[in-house]
Amino acid sequence: MNTQSNRPGDRAPGTGPSAPSTRPHALVPHKNPRVDIKRSYRLTFEIGMVLALLTMIGLIRAPLKDTSEFEVVLAEQEIVEIEEIQQTRQEIKPPPPPRPRVLQVVSDDVILDDIELDLDAGFDMNEAPEYLPPPPPAPPSDEPVEEEEEAEIFVAVEEMPELIGGLAGVQECIRYPEIARKAGVEGRVIVQFVVNQDGRVTDPIVLKGIGAGADEEAVRCVLQARFKPGKQRGKPVRVKFSIPITFKLRDAGTQ
Repeated sequence: MNTQSNRPGDRAPGTGPSAPSTRPHALVPHKNPRVDIKRSYRLTFEIGMVLALLTMIGLIRAPLKDTSEFEVVLAEQEIVEIEEIQQTRQEIKPPPPPRPRVLQVVSDDVILDDIELDLDAGFDMNEAPEYLPPPPPAPPSDEPVEEEEEAEIFVAVEEMPELIGGLAGVQECIRYPEIARKAGVEGRVIVQFVVNQDGRVTDPIVLKGIGAGADEEAVRCVLQARFKPGKQRGKPVRVKFSIPITFKLRDAGTQ
């Protein structure tokens, strides 16, 4: 039994390579173009790609419908109406004008002419001043002494008090204080006092002073002055009076 298979291409035993094939021509294999697998696969792939592209284009260009419905529920809000409040302007009333000051002319002081003392600084301070003798005491009487009420003090009367001896008497009484002379103190001293019914001076007060002993000297001389008392309706009355006394040193070169 022959175990050798007759495969196509196998050479028959005993034949050389150059021996011609003894098989008929009909046994040669040929491919059928209708059943070519590669060709049909390629065509099928191209058709599938075209269909896929057409489907994708159709899906892209087709309008999308939103099938989902959303219901938005807004919470009820309370509306607050703000009323516009008009601001009331408070009218600021200007303060009332100050009341005009009424100047009351009160002749409280009857001022004599200034006594300007042009004194020499080289006078003797040890010289004793001249004092007027005090009036004699009134004779004693057996009648009980009644306390007299203090008389009213006037500032202006029908007949004003008159200085006996004039201002020269007061000027002669003045002695320039040594302290004021050495310190060169000058100025005006105003002394206020009361002229009693008998013409004497009481209650002296320095309204304006310069110190250095000048104030005391002015008061001392005013207390020594005598006046003709002032009268109101023919009766002597007490009158308030003022005298300005100027202290002025004289230069040593003018002596």
